Amino acid sequence: MDVRVQDYLDDKLQSSADLETLDSLLEKVKSQQEILKKQLDEARQDHEHAKRKSEQHHDSTRQKAQAFQKGQGDIDRRLLVVTRSETSDDAVRTFEASMERLRKLDVAAGYVELLKEVDGLRTECTRQLGKSDDAALEPYRRLQRLVTSLQPLQEAAEGAAPHLLHHIVQQAQGLRRTVQQAFADDMEKTLKKMAWPKALETVPLALQKEWSTNFGRLVDLQKPELEDREHADTQRLPSEEPPVLLPLEVMVRPLEQRFTYHFSGTKPTNRLDKPEYFLQHTIDLISTYSDFVQNALQPLLLQHFRGTDLAFTPAYIDATSAFITALLPMLRRKLASFASQVEGQSQLLSHLVHELISFDTTLQDTYAYAPVSPSLPWRGLSYFLLDTSGYFEKWLSVERDFAMSRYRSIVLSDEAGELDYDSVSADATKPTKMAIRVNDLLETITDRYKPLLSFSQKLRFLIDVQIAIFDLFHQRLNSSLEAFLAMTSSVGRTVHGLSKEDQAELQGVKGLDRLCRVFGSAEYVERAMRDWSDDVFFLELWDELQDRAQNRDTISSKLGGLQEIQQKTSSAVGGDDSIGEVEGALFDETAAAYYRLRVRSENIIIETLTYNIREALRPYGRVATWASLSTTTGGGSVSAELDPTLRLLADYLGFLSKAVGKLPLRRITRVICHTIQTYIWDTVLTRHSFSTTGATQLASDVRAICALIDRYVGHGQAQAGMRKLLEGVTLIGLPVRGEIQRVQPSRSGVDGIDESNDGFAWGEADGDAEEGEGMVEHKRMGLFEVERLVFMDNESARHALELLGLEVLSENDARTVLEGRVELGS
Repeated sequence: MDVRVQDYLDDKLQSSADLETLDSLLEKVKSQQEILKKQLDEARQDHEHAKRKSEQHHDSTRQKAQAFQKGQGDIDRRLLVVTRSETSDDAVRTFEASMERLRKLDVAAGYVELLKEVDGLRTECTRQLGKSDDAALEPYRRLQRLVTSLQPLQEAAEGAAPHLLHHIVQQAQGLRRTVQQAFADDMEKTLKKMAWPKALETVPLALQKEWSTNFGRLVDLQKPELEDREHADTQRLPSEEPPVLLPLEVMVRPLEQRFTYHFSGTKPTNRLDKPEYFLQHTIDLISTYSDFVQNALQPLLLQHFRGTDLAFTPAYIDATSAFITALLPMLRRKLASFASQVEGQSQLLSHLVHELISFDTTLQDTYAYAPVSPSLPWRGLSYFLLDTSGYFEKWLSVERDFAMSRYRSIVLSDEAGELDYDSVSADATKPTKMAIRVNDLLETITDRYKPLLSFSQKLRFLIDVQIAIFDLFHQRLNSSLEAFLAMTSSVGRTVHGLSKEDQAELQGVKGLDRLCRVFGSAEYVERAMRDWSDDVFFLELWDELQDRAQNRDTISSKLGGLQEIQQKTSSAVGGDDSIGEVEGALFDETAAAYYRLRVRSENIIIETLTYNIREALRPYGRVATWASLSTTTGGGSVSAELDPTLRLLADYLGFLSKAVGKLPLRRITRVICHTIQTYIWDTVLTRHSFSTTGATQLASDVRAICALIDRYVGHGQAQAGMRKLLEGVTLIGLPVRGEIQRVQPSRSGVDGIDESNDGFAWGEADGDAEEGEGMVEHKRMGLFEVERLVFMDNESARHALELLGLEVLSENDARTVLEGRVELGS
């Protein structure tokens, strides 16, 4: 403390001048001392106050503890006395058991009060019936609301009172039937006054109020149930048909009695082979009463349902839809009985299904019937019979058997394998009559199942019937092709014991006809499937299949797995189409199989033709007199050794020009021309030496081949396919002196043959070009001049070939050809 005082004084008194402030410094110290004393007193007082509070709290806590112990002891003594127990634990257990009994008694009292309330509501409703029907609805509605409120309570209590809830529900349902019967009786009395079911235009004026009242009571009775059904979170399907309105149910009763009278028992109108009788009768009922229901019911339906959630359901807001909905239960009961009688008779079952499909189509097209929503198509009575009643498998089996029997009769008919020249255009490939009829059969099958609304049923029909027949027809065509290959092979000819005449026929037009049957049928069916894939019906079926395949859980087990569907339809099924790159169609796999068969059959046609043409050219290839022909022996006539080839080409091309289309004919012809070109080039042109007369004879022979091919295939096709050979013949036939005036016509024309000089010249021309542009005047060059340029160097050779208008020949080819001229060799 002394050190701190000294430091304080040293700080305040540092010079003699600071002594003058000593008085003020003392006053300041004294004031601070007073403040500190005051703070110390306040702290002591706070401490005393807190100490007293602590003692008081301690005393209070002790007193409460003593009071609690005293009370607990008193409770224990009383509990022992009440329960006559020796220990407090036994007393507690005994007391809890008594409280549980009291709780049960209280619950039972609540149940009794609830039952008393239910009985009171039922009694009040029954008492008001007949006196004030509108007043009778109020206790019924209160009872119905009570039942509705008890349902969630029962679930929350884990089913604690099932018997009570069941009893109340039974009471509510019984009361509902009582009220409904009373209201229905009143409406039936009104209908009798109207002479219903006599066809009327509208309700008589005298009965309109009574009609509206009785109709409205039944609707008001049913409306809460309809609203609860609309908002209920259940597993109900969106397409599930709505219930029949109670007033319509009453109105339909006499119509159903008349229906039962005519279409049950042994009545002449109740025939198993004529389901159209009762279906047409229903159509007639709708047509007969459509005006009445529009005039008498439509305003009342709008009055009761407009502005509610039920206004979006046609079966409630549209009178005609409501009337049709009321008639359908009658038809379903009839169908259940009718179908069981025709179940074992395939023709009757098939007829029934198709009549139902026609009936459904009539309701949808004529009356726009869609009971649930205008945007949700009605599945129809056909769906009820096939899916709900389980007749689809039986019907599918019947239709499949019929289709297969019809297919067998088509393919086994005597004229099945004949080419049909009249069914397609002249420039199209001719299919067999069998292929056309099979395609017509499958189109008929499409028409039979197209109206079905069930996706799984349509896809089953597609896979099990249509694609199955396509596969059978493909197997038949493929077997025919394999049989031809087996008979034309050396081993096959031995095994089958074919005579030379039979072998000649197979190698001739007869064998070509067998191949064209396969080719034409495969192309026709493939094209038909491509067209089907663009049809709206199959496009919609494909889109729905893709949507379901994205989520494999939505593919019905009846359809098999996704892999099986891909094998039958398209490998693109189930592909990720998020960026729009997946392309496919229902018939991809089948069309691809026919495409492969078409390509294979076309290749076999080409192989057969090229083999036979090479065999026919062998005598021509053995001719060795090209260098020794004189002017008297050679000239305008065709070589005799070429006659077999020309006859063979005439037979083949004459048949092919009628049997196959323009495009495949040109493809085949190009290969034939290439074969002829290769053979003559390798075995004649480049192997032998030619005199001027020999070259002229070769040009005449080639010209004859080109003219024959062009006659059947089209102008200029031969020149386009044998251009290298034609240029080689032109080069080998150059005159010794350059005295040729060559005017070059169209490249593809036969007129390109310069007969005056026994050679071919080619130029570039355009018939529409101006003068000097489309016509090329080539320089007059002789054999020796061309030879000098060709053998000089490649640049000179190219220049010479350009002057001659030869574009395909290479420099080496030109040198090889020119080496065969006798004049140059000498």
